[in-house]
Amino acid sequence: MLPTLPGSIREGRRENATTGVYCGMKRKRWISLLLVLCLLTGGQIAAAETPEDVGSGAAPVSAESEEPEEGDDSEVMPLEEGEIPDDGDDSEQVPLEMMDEDDLEESEYEWRILQYGDEGDDVLELQTRLRDLKYYTGSLSGRYREGTREAVKVFQSDFDLEATGIADIQTQAVLYSTQYRPLRYGSSGEDVKTLQTRLTDLGYYKGKISGNYLEGTRSAVRKFQEKNNLEADGAADPDTQTMIYSPTAIGKNDGEPTPTPSPKDDSYLVDEEMENISIRMPDGTVPFTKKLKNGSTGKLVKELQERLTALGYYDGPISGNFMKNTTRAVKKIQTQNGLKATGTVDEETWNVIFNDAKVVLPKDTPKPTPSPTPVPFAITVDVANQVTTVYGRDEYGDYTVVVRQMLCSTGMKATPSDVGDWVLNGRHAQWCVFPKWANSYARYWTRINGSIAFHSVLYYAVSNTAMNTGSYKKLGQRASHGCVRLTVADAKWIYDNVGAGTVVSIVEGMPADPELRDSLKLAPLNTKTMTPYSTPVPTAEPEYKNTVKPDIGNRTLKERSEDANVFWVQKRLAELGYYKGKCSGKFLSGTKRAVIAFQKDHKIYANGQVDQKTIDAMYEAETPTRAPRVTETPGPDGT
Repeated sequence: MLPTLPGSIREGRRENATTGVYCGMKRKRWISLLLVLCLLTGGQIAAAETPEDVGSGAAPVSAESEEPEEGDDSEVMPLEEGEIPDDGDDSEQVPLEMMDEDDLEESEYEWRILQYGDEGDDVLELQTRLRDLKYYTGSLSGRYREGTREAVKVFQSDFDLEATGIADIQTQAVLYSTQYRPLRYGSSGEDVKTLQTRLTDLGYYKGKISGNYLEGTRSAVRKFQEKNNLEADGAADPDTQTMIYSPTAIGKNDGEPTPTPSPKDDSYLVDEEMENISIRMPDGTVPFTKKLKNGSTGKLVKELQERLTALGYYDGPISGNFMKNTTRAVKKIQTQNGLKATGTVDEETWNVIFNDAKVVLPKDTPKPTPSPTPVPFAITVDVANQVTTVYGRDEYGDYTVVVRQMLCSTGMKATPSDVGDWVLNGRHAQWCVFPKWANSYARYWTRINGSIAFHSVLYYAVSNTAMNTGSYKKLGQRASHGCVRLTVADAKWIYDNVGAGTVVSIVEGMPADPELRDSLKLAPLNTKTMTPYSTPVPTAEPEYKNTVKPDIGNRTLKERSEDANVFWVQKRLAELGYYKGKCSGKFLSGTKRAVIAFQKDHKIYANGQVDQKTIDAMYEAETPTRAPRVTETPGPDGT
C-alpha cells in the first residue's frame, strides 16, 4: 500500500500547505522523487488534505475529557513491534515553490541508493525524515549505521516494502511523500493526540486525549471506517488518516435525522408478552466506572436501583445504599441473562443492565448459562527461588502437571512484585516502553495487573540487537521494579500460550529448591546476535518404577552424586511426602534435607547419605494413597 501525496502538490503554489512533506529537502531531489513515485504508482497521484487544512482537526488538545481511556498507561506503554514513542519534536516546515522541469534534469544526477556505511547530506536528510515520522531516535549524524538501518527496516515493514534496511529508490520515494506513519493499538505520541482530537470533533471518540492508542481509540477508528466505507480493522493507516483529516470525512451523526422530542422506537425495549409496556433505554452508552457490591453507596448505586426498577427487577427504595434487596435484584438479572449470579455488578453485568438492547426481562425465557471453557494453565511465580512455573491440569482438573519452568527476575526488595493471586485479562503487546525508567524497552509484554506484567529482559531501543545484557545476566535474582522478567524465548511462550482467565500466583516464602535452580542454569549470551548460545539437549529422564529397587551395593549416594539412582531416590521421597523439589537426578542440598527427614522417621542414622539400607527402607515404606475425588450430588433448589 503506497501513501497519498500532500495536498500542497495538488494545489501548486499554495502558501503554508506543506504539512507532512519533508522540510528542508533539496528541491531538485524532491522533483526526482516525485516522478519516481509516479512511476511506482502507475502515474496517478492522489491528493490529500493535512490536519491544518481540516479546521478543527488541529485544535489545541484539552487536558480534560469525559472519560479516561483504558486506565493509566503512564508507567508502562505497550507498543506494536517497531513502534517508537513520540519525542514531541516538531520540525520547521518550508513551503515548496518555484520548481520547474529544468531542476529535474539536474537532480537526476544527485540520486543514490543509501545503505549501511554511507555518509553525507542525503543520509542526514534520511535520518531527519525518519525522526519526524517517529522511526528514528538516534543522533542526526549523517552516517548510515545500525540505528538508521533498523529504522529503515521498521518503516519498510509498515509500508509493505521488503524490509532490507537499504533505502532504495522506492523506499525513499514513499518515505518523503507520506504524510503519516501508520498508527495502531499501542502507538503513542503527538500524532495520536491529533488523531484523537479529530475523532472527537467528528463524534466518534469520547475518551481522554492521552496520546496513547488504546481500545477506545481503536474502537473510534473502526466506527469511522465503517461509516466512511473503509476496511474496518481499527488501525489508522495513512489512507484512513487521509480520510479522517479530509473535509469530506463523514462524522458520526452526519446524515442522521434531526432528533425530535419524541424518543425513537429503537431506544425502547419492548416486552412482547406485555404489548402495552415499553422500557426507556438510557441515551447513548453508559460507561462502566467501578465495581458495585453489597455495602457500596452513592450516586452510582442510586442510578443502578433506578435502572433495575425500570427493568422490573427491583421494587425497593431508591436509597443509594447497596443492601440485601439490591443484591437479590442483581442476582436475578444475572441469572436471567446467562451470567454467574454473584450479586456483584462488574463490567459485564453493568453492560447488560445499562447498554444491552436485548436484555432479558424478568418474565422472559432466561438465557442459558454458557459452559465455561477450562483455562488450560495456572502460573506460580516463586520469589524465593526466582522461578516461574506453568502448570497444566491433571486427571482431576487440578493444576499439578508441570508444563514449563523458567528462571526469572522479580521485583527488588525496595520495589517488590505484587504478592497474591491475579487473573490475566489477556492484554499484551509485542513491545512496551517504560518512560519512568529511562525509556527502557521490553518484548512480549503480558499484563498481570494494573502495575506489573510478564516481559522479556530489557532493551535500550526497539531493536532486537539493542538488549541490555546486564538485565539478562541478572535473571535468577531480584532485579525489576515489580514486573516479572524472563528470557525472550520464555516471555514469548507466555505471550503466545497464556490467555485471559489464567491465574498467576506470586508467592513469597517457598522453600529453597537448589536442584531446580541448578537445572535452569542461564545459557551464555551471544552478544553479536543477542541470543543465548544453544545448550546441549538434556538427557531424558530415566524410567522410574517404585516396584523396582535399585541395587547400589557398597556405594553411597551423597551430595554432588548424579545418576539414575539419585533420580529414583528423589522420586521415591516425593511419593512418600518428604521431597518437594525438582527430580533432576542430581543430589544437592534439597535432596539431603529430605533424606535426613526420612532417616530420622525410620530410625536410621541421619547423615543425609543414601546407602543400600536406606534404599531398602524407602522401598519398603508404605506409599500414602490419594483419596479419590468425590463429586457431591447437588441438593434440591430451595423454595
